[in-house]
Amino acid sequence: MLETCRTSQERWGGVHQLIDRWLAERNQLILDYTQLRKRTPVPDSADTALSTFCDVLVDYVSAGHFEIYEQLLREAQDFDDQRGIELAHQVYPRIEAITLEAVAFNDRYGQAASIIDETQMQQQLEQLGGLLHERFELEDCLIEVLHTAHKDLLGAV
Repeated sequence: MLETCRTSQERWGGVHQLIDRWLAERNQLILDYTQLRKRTPVPDSADTALSTFCDVLVDYVSAGHFEIYEQLLREAQDFDDQRGIELAHQVYPRIEAITLEAVAFNDRYGQAASIIDETQMQQQLEQLGGLLHERFELEDCLIEVLHTAHKDLLGAV
């Protein structure tokens, strides 16, 4: 998963500063996810690694919905890119469903003040990881279609 992120960052890094920051946040999300998956059970004290992961998770999915996707769709509309608009309408519902799962994970574990069931959390984290991987692929597809369609019009990156 991390290698895919690095490849995406290399491929799309110069498209726009907003996307650059978003891909850097994706990279941090993957690093935090990997750290949580490899850890041994934590003591009964505050779980800062889990809390940090949840913070980055919410920031990442929020930036996607409230900044990146909006901008990509606006770009497609500005260039009357029907293929990009159609792809966005096909992909967004699945991304939205994954976002709801990410938010539910955060609601469950983001501010866990009490002792959590580590085994259950790890199972849910693994499921979330699969969903995030799917989301990253969908996001990369959106960026690729819009970038490819508009790169000549926007100027070389």
